[in-house]
Amino acid sequence: METATAEAQTLRERKKAATADALHRAAMELAIDRGLTEVTVEAIVEAAEVSRRTFSNYFANKEDALLHGERERLDRMVRALRARPGTESAWQAIRASTRALFDAEGEPDPEWVVQSRLIRRHPSLIGQQLARHTAFEADIAEELTHRAVSLLRARLMAAAFTACLRVGTDIWLERRGEGSSLSDEIDEMLATMGDRFD
Repeated sequence: METATAEAQTLRERKKAATADALHRAAMELAIDRGLTEVTVEAIVEAAEVSRRTFSNYFANKEDALLHGERERLDRMVRALRARPGTESAWQAIRASTRALFDAEGEPDPEWVVQSRLIRRHPSLIGQQLARHTAFEADIAEELTHRAVSLLRARLMAAAFTACLRVGTDIWLERRGEGSSLSDEIDEMLATMGDRFD
């Protein structure tokens, strides 16, 4: 009985994740095709073939739907850090978990590049992205305190980590992906910053 319940929960979770992803993809495709200002929730639900009520069960607004993919990536980063061995120093764990995530998921595809540039052009998206990055930074700091790191140092390290992600991504996007990979760009930032924390 417990196995059947667990399987049903897993199936429900997969269906929920698939619906959220479908709404995110529809929102992003519409924003890329029409421009963000022309996208409405009604257009998103029509493209995803779901009801307005279903949309509201997942997202507060179109910006929320557009940023869903990034939220998922940040959540995976927190989980990857949490999974690192306790024998690693805090900064070693940050660097290794980031590299492991890139190795598992690969380099960004062209769609991700377009999405990232779209977000950077719209203040409404930047504001929500900043709020999510602040929450992500707090999650990282909390994880680091489990590695015998003081709260002050954990917060400094988490802020340094998010700065490395942002600056590395910005430089890579400015170069239009030419030269080093995004993972190498970010790893170089983390290695440079690691001199202060290792």
